Amino acid sequence: MREKYLLSCPGCGRTFSDRYTLDCPSGCDALLRTVYAERRLIPRDLPGIFRYKDWLPIEGHLGIDAGAVSYESVAFARELGLSHLTVTFSGYWPERGGRMETCSFKELEAQPTVLRLREKGAGVLQVSSAGNTGRAFCQVSGLTGAPVVVVVPAAAAGRLWTTVPAENVCLITVDGDYSDSITFGREVCTLPGIVPEGGAKNVARRDGMGTVMLDGTLAAGRLPDAYFQAVGSGTGGIAAWEAAERLIADGRFGSRLPALHLSQNLPFVPMVRAWEAGRREIAAEDMPEAGASIARVSADVLTNRHPPWGVRGGVYDALAASGGRMYAVSNDDARSAGRLFEEAEEIDLDPAAAVAVASLVRAVEEGFVEPDEHILLNVTGGGYQRAAEDLDRYPVEPFVRVAAGEAFEGDIRDAVRAWLAEQEVAIRA
Repeated sequence: MREKYLLSCPGCGRTFSDRYTLDCPSGCDALLRTVYAERRLIPRDLPGIFRYKDWLPIEGHLGIDAGAVSYESVAFARELGLSHLTVTFSGYWPERGGRMETCSFKELEAQPTVLRLREKGAGVLQVSSAGNTGRAFCQVSGLTGAPVVVVVPAAAAGRLWTTVPAENVCLITVDGDYSDSITFGREVCTLPGIVPEGGAKNVARRDGMGTVMLDGTLAAGRLPDAYFQAVGSGTGGIAAWEAAERLIADGRFGSRLPALHLSQNLPFVPMVRAWEAGRREIAAEDMPEAGASIARVSADVLTNRHPPWGVRGGVYDALAASGGRMYAVSNDDARSAGRLFEEAEEIDLDPAAAVAVASLVRAVEEGFVEPDEHILLNVTGGGYQRAAEDLDRYPVEPFVRVAAGEAFEGDIRDAVRAWLAEQEVAIRA
């Protein structure tokens, strides 16, 4: 292979060069994968996530020192009676080396995605988010100057802040939920020059998240037996599976896939219901009273109505291949587990990370994992209290506000087109 990486379709087996490609040119309903020329994991002397540059679909790197940090838990492991618990933390925790200033692992996705788009010259990025992803892309925009269009529910607008001024963000708020933001974001991408970030289809996003598995494995010296994470779309679970397969092919870290233990927040648990029913498709019955259910969860970033569940290479395949399990976690159990973790490890958690911790607590109590198994817990966010003490915050103000179901036309379209023209002038200058 002459190129650093190629894209491969697990549906038809076709391999081709990357042009910020999101879909198989042959039309397969499958998630494209990266195939890297470097088959061994060789950490580089680079900041943050770019330590794993050889297994990221980019050529250069950004000067941002923000990546996942892993350590062997003592206090929390003792609470649960576990012998080998590796915590991989994505957030702000300077004492542990955690420098994700937005306090979320979504920075692992934003950094390589922004760089991949820049290197491929594809246009201005559009991102739909429930809050954390949008904040991460705004932060990377502030640090790099890359323009980005972010669409979020109006209720999540308060989560859109950065620790540096972000002057190249077009923030659109939608009076609806995450799914309404996704729908409106698709319409925004009909404007020439605006490119969809891609969600689960974006190999940079998945491989960025996959660095959690790489970092945790290096810290433990071997692949884990079990991997725990809370999921909304499930893309992080797919990323962990793909990264584990690369590590197995490396040959130095083990030969068995970690079992994926993925969790959702009650009462909105469509993937849990589909998995327990043995279905590759998420049905309407898996999301009863979806709007009301979404409004009742404590971790609303886990509420995606259209996750990449049954697609080839999606969440269902990841769970099946790894012998995994799904958990439905109540708000009370998540809060209780979050407090237990904070007391033991002395760092606060994002609500979604507390859901993952609760699933680990239940797995131990119900015997789904053994005390001597090697476990990797993906703490996808935390350190908000420390970040508030140490760092400046700059709120990202909405550029446009729209109602749920409102069309992207007229004054709204003209306003975004004018913003885009200003960005193009600035880029040329």
